[in-house]
Amino acid sequence: MSLERGPLLADDSLSGAAWCRAHSHLIDEWLADLFERATSREMDGLALVAIGGYGRSELCPQSDIDVMLVHSRKRDVATIADHVWYPIWDEGLHLGHSVCTVREALGLASDDLDTATALLNSRHVAGDPEVTASLASGATGQWEKRSKSWLTELGARVELRHERAGEVAFRLEPDLKEGRGGLRDVHSLRWAQAARRILLDHDESSLDAAYAVLLDARVELQRHTGRSSNVLVLQDQDAVAAALGVANADVLMSQVAEAARAIAWRSDDTWRRIRSALRGPLGRVSRHTRSLEGGVQMRDGEVHLDNGTDPAADAALVLRTAAAAATNRTVIDRQSLERLAASAPALPDPWPPGARDAFVELLLAGPPAVAVIEALDQRGLWTRVLPEWLPVRARPQRNAYHRYTVDRHLLETTANAARLASRVGRPDLLVIASLLHDLGKGYDGDHTTAGMGLAAPICARMGLPADDIATVVAVIEHHLLLPDVATRRDLDDPTTIERVAAAVGSVERLELLAALTEADSTATGPTAWGPWKAGLVDQLVERVTQVLAGADPRGVIRESFPSAEQLARLAAGGRRFETNADCLTVMADDRPGLFSRVAGVLALHGLDVLRAAAYSTDEGRALEEFHVVDPVRDEVPWERINADLERVLLGRLAINARLAERARTYDRTRPRAPSITRGTVHFDNEASATATVIDVQATDGIGVLFRITRALAELDLDIRSAKVQTLGEQVVDAFYVRDSSGEKITDPHQLGEIERAVLHSLATDAT
Repeated sequence: MSLERGPLLADDSLSGAAWCRAHSHLIDEWLADLFERATSREMDGLALVAIGGYGRSELCPQSDIDVMLVHSRKRDVATIADHVWYPIWDEGLHLGHSVCTVREALGLASDDLDTATALLNSRHVAGDPEVTASLASGATGQWEKRSKSWLTELGARVELRHERAGEVAFRLEPDLKEGRGGLRDVHSLRWAQAARRILLDHDESSLDAAYAVLLDARVELQRHTGRSSNVLVLQDQDAVAAALGVANADVLMSQVAEAARAIAWRSDDTWRRIRSALRGPLGRVSRHTRSLEGGVQMRDGEVHLDNGTDPAADAALVLRTAAAAATNRTVIDRQSLERLAASAPALPDPWPPGARDAFVELLLAGPPAVAVIEALDQRGLWTRVLPEWLPVRARPQRNAYHRYTVDRHLLETTANAARLASRVGRPDLLVIASLLHDLGKGYDGDHTTAGMGLAAPICARMGLPADDIATVVAVIEHHLLLPDVATRRDLDDPTTIERVAAAVGSVERLELLAALTEADSTATGPTAWGPWKAGLVDQLVERVTQVLAGADPRGVIRESFPSAEQLARLAAGGRRFETNADCLTVMADDRPGLFSRVAGVLALHGLDVLRAAAYSTDEGRALEEFHVVDPVRDEVPWERINADLERVLLGRLAINARLAERARTYDRTRPRAPSITRGTVHFDNEASATATVIDVQATDGIGVLFRITRALAELDLDIRSAKVQTLGEQVVDAFYVRDSSGEKITDPHQLGEIERAVLHSLATDAT
């Protein structure tokens, strides 16, 4: 008898749990028929039992069919097993199977966690129901009897799995099953609940709702791909969203993130309470009660509300309780948290006395504040403090550059800023600006402009004076200024320093911006901050500080390129390649396309260019300096690179063809986020007194810098310097250029031709 799954797989009227139940029922009927045919209806003392996910009637499209052929007395069941197992294999289904007695199954479950948890979901499929009932009751009783050891092992397993699979809520491509906040966390909580009653009633309903979101996504993922993977990769997210009737992948991933965070928080809270219960009274931190200020106390290592405290009568109590928990590096007792959730009012406008102080104290607590605010958010308390927070809750940033959702990014940035508070004169304004700097991403329009509009009334509600409000708004307005200028503009150009000083306006704001820049970058992702970027920002801040103190912008520039020694060697003539660990200096007779040829050779050898500078003399000599990083090797193979440089400058290396071959073989194959465009070109004639700045943003790939600079060379443009950086899957490059007569390019027609040439080069040469 064959299995007809096609109609069910194509049935788009069912999804999630309903589809899984229908699938499980279909498999039940098929296996029951196979079983009856194999046993000739002599089923006394013999049962086919579904276990694990199949036992829960949660059979996803590509799930394993986990079954046991269980018998209560000795009999020859090998032939029966073959008649059941082989048709399953013939259908190409994944089968987990075993043949055993009830005693053997329970014996295996007595010391194997996977078997013990699988048997907790035993369900009768066919045969003698008494056998299945005996197995199920025995498994449950054995689990309860050994609950302490099982819970200890299960809790350790949960922690290990989280380390291995990462966060469902914040991964660009989350593991819906095994990640932190995934389906397996709910399974683990259900297993723990079978040992001890530990979940709160509303936790159960919240877990059910969140679980349904992830199960819906998992079912559609497997239906779409036809594979058993539980990782929701980028290229499948739009299809899964469409199958679920969701507007787009961004909405889907927001729903996934929200569900995963609800599961993760309840999992963390439950396992904390389980561990506390397992330790017993003598194993807890302390039974001593210590009163804290404002109606809260520390007891058993957690912050509790005083019994006589009325949350409804004290609007600032939520913030005082949260600040106490964060500064003591602990959590709010769950019962106290529920009292706050049940009756604490929203903060009024203006905030009551003491609320802003508690708010700042909470934010300055640093990393411990993140978990405390997450607890408030999960119980609906954080939006009573900041109602403007709601649009950024679980809002995804679907690119490889950002590791967190918008709301979590804001919290991580604030925690990082708290560590840097000693660098600034106003730590309170630093953490407030950090918390609000990207709040505009939840609103229409430019996120910086929207954030400025949100920050002013929020700060006014807090009771900040007008000057402080203006400072917070200005910091939000310019929160991208320092990293953008440092990595994309010439710091040896006095115009650059003048423009930043004019925008910032004061040393106090510059200090705040510098701290926020580092905090924001380190909270963004591993590629957003490093020694190179930090050094450039420090250099920019140092020079702007001097200008704000009254120094002449031209006097703070200490140009290091070209050095007097380099000029002397350049004047000596000949072709020279000078290298150190991460820098290449080329001295040669000037010629069109020299810069692009060198960039092409570096790309051919897999090097990423971070920044580059060029200089030419009236005598026709050229000096170029490239600072590079090798993403693969510990040492740059300069000897081979120099040999190829010699060949390319002699016209003996087909650099364009070789780069195309390398791209076909090695270029990145990971899926691109839909929001990434092929390329954009912008011009800035105000950033420098002597050159036009061309900003190019494009999808990353092998030879991008070569293609851009070749296009510029074909138009006889002289590249004076370049800043190159990779942000996730995009490159953001800035080129200081002059025309063949040494002037800026101001003619609109010529600017249009430059744009056309660069975009054409990117589009036609991309592999």
